[in-house]
Amino acid sequence: MDKKQKMQLLVEQLNRASDAYYNGQGELMTDYEWDAKFDELKQLEQETGETLPDSPTTKVSEDNIAGQKEEHEFATLSLAKTKQPEDLVKWAEDKPIWLSWKLDGLTLVVTYDNGTLTKVVTRGNGHIGTNITHLSKAIAGIPQKIKANGHVVIRGEAVISYEDFEQFNMENDEEYANPRNLASGSLTLKDPNEVGPRHINWIPFNLVYCDEEISSWGKRMDFLKVNGMKCVEHERIEHPTLDNIKAVIDRWTLHVTNRQNPYPVDGLVIVYDDTEYAATGSVTGHHATRGGYAFKWQDESADSELEEIEWSCAASTISPVAVFKPVELEGTTVKRASLCNISECERLGIGGKGTKLAVIKANKIIPKVIKVREKVGEMQIPCECPVCQSPTEIVISPNSGTKTLHCTNEGCPAKQLKKFRRFLSKEGMNVDGVSEQIISKFINLGWVTEYADIYHLPDHAREIARLEGFGERSAANIARSVEKARTVEARRFLYALSIPMVGQDACNRLLAAYPLRELIDMAAGRQKADDLFAPAPNELLTMIPGIGPETSASFVNWFRDARNLAIVDRLLAEVTIEQTSTQPVGKKCEGLTFVVTGDVHHYKNRNELKAYIESQGGKVTSAVSKSTSFLINNDVTSTSGKNKKAQQLNIPILSEDEFIDRFAE
Repeated sequence: MDKKQKMQLLVEQLNRASDAYYNGQGELMTDYEWDAKFDELKQLEQETGETLPDSPTTKVSEDNIAGQKEEHEFATLSLAKTKQPEDLVKWAEDKPIWLSWKLDGLTLVVTYDNGTLTKVVTRGNGHIGTNITHLSKAIAGIPQKIKANGHVVIRGEAVISYEDFEQFNMENDEEYANPRNLASGSLTLKDPNEVGPRHINWIPFNLVYCDEEISSWGKRMDFLKVNGMKCVEHERIEHPTLDNIKAVIDRWTLHVTNRQNPYPVDGLVIVYDDTEYAATGSVTGHHATRGGYAFKWQDESADSELEEIEWSCAASTISPVAVFKPVELEGTTVKRASLCNISECERLGIGGKGTKLAVIKANKIIPKVIKVREKVGEMQIPCECPVCQSPTEIVISPNSGTKTLHCTNEGCPAKQLKKFRRFLSKEGMNVDGVSEQIISKFINLGWVTEYADIYHLPDHAREIARLEGFGERSAANIARSVEKARTVEARRFLYALSIPMVGQDACNRLLAAYPLRELIDMAAGRQKADDLFAPAPNELLTMIPGIGPETSASFVNWFRDARNLAIVDRLLAEVTIEQTSTQPVGKKCEGLTFVVTGDVHHYKNRNELKAYIESQGGKVTSAVSKSTSFLINNDVTSTSGKNKKAQQLNIPILSEDEFIDRFAE
């Protein structure tokens, strides 16, 4: 094809990938591939002197959130990007700069007038966004009122933490690919009550305008803090030499590779401290030349050779995984990478054994096959499910056209992977050390088809020890964790069953009213009422405070399914239930709200500390807010976000020892 045809193809591919990325759909290409194609398109535009009308080099990617459209008072443009620290040094011009995270979420522009929130608008195309002010109370971090008077405009990123993302996927039927997809999908909802449980956090990264004259970016961040906002983490670089910038980048990168950052990020951002100087830049293409500069990590690539395609059945799809000859990447040995789906395999041109591959660890973390150097043979798509041997089928998405492989057996154990994840979780049966990936492997091997099978994993100890990546110690640890999980509290047992609409709070309320076995027998219809006119089980359950008709009906219907009841009975034969009271047994923490962060030493874990607080009439939440009474953190001098927030709100920070002195029995 000629250069113009190539440009047209690149424009279509990039725009389709951007649309999916910004609108809560699946990832069509990695950041590495997108950047490479974007750079190739720019090069072709320079060579031909022509730019196509829809070229992503001239526009800001757009979200398609439905609702009332509104023009931005200040255009929200993109940042120029680089993977070379030398470019940052050149751009900084030896002026003081600030470095911060490039958060991977959705930009929201928040406006206040005379101290009151007046509107929240999505980024849209940078010039026109969607007004979602009605959702503002459901998004943490957006105060309804601030101290500052006059007109204030702030940009920030709506993000969901990895922890909240995993919890949401565990408790809901919808499955999102990553936190950004969940955040994007959540902002399309109209009901704030649906948005709230998804725990979206808005983190400000730029004070766009205020009536005060503040010409320092750092002081603008201080302005936001004074007004009760938790800003993006940032660090000043007084002299942005190459050595200084590299040192800061290396230190921040460790937070990513060590998975210490609670929120997804896809790079770093630098801005001038002198905001007046920053405003003197021109607008080139779709970014302001001095508005800021984004740094993205240079992905280290390595060549390898495909040994096999492993088809892994998880949830509703059977996904291809490339198993290749081991290579060293980012200081670790890598020999496996997900290929996502059939469409991705076709796009890459994946063949059979011996195919030459190029591999990276995207954003320093996730192994990805980015290119086929040389195709050998053809990829074989299995006709049978690797778990239950039922026929497979290729399904084409009506929206994206993506081809995925599915098992036709609705009862396939692998389709219950999300339920197994909840079962194994700390909030559930707390089978420590048995992750979703591990249980998926055991399901694929046919060792686990239902919950009770987990308690027979020690019978497979020798086989587990021989598996790649395990060994005798791993097998022994798994056996020990399984045995430890044979004794469980009733509330954890009930939560672990993944009964629709029955979360942790509902479990506590149900068990406060009835013992576990009585509750099960009542719901299953195995307990006959003495009184002929006694209310039906679902009516009895609605009498429990906080249990509505939908929850009670879901609970009863679940236990009336003979298959579910049989699963529970087999499970009960394997475990010992501790029926602990969910009602407060003391008043030491009555009326108080705590947030617990960091490691604990006196209690076994944070869950045990939380249980104690609740047993004493207190409440434990995940985020520091005005309603928080105390933050518990053994590192009381930490500069963590929660400590900073507590200090801003004058909330006392207690060490575990101080908590015990004041509140322990």
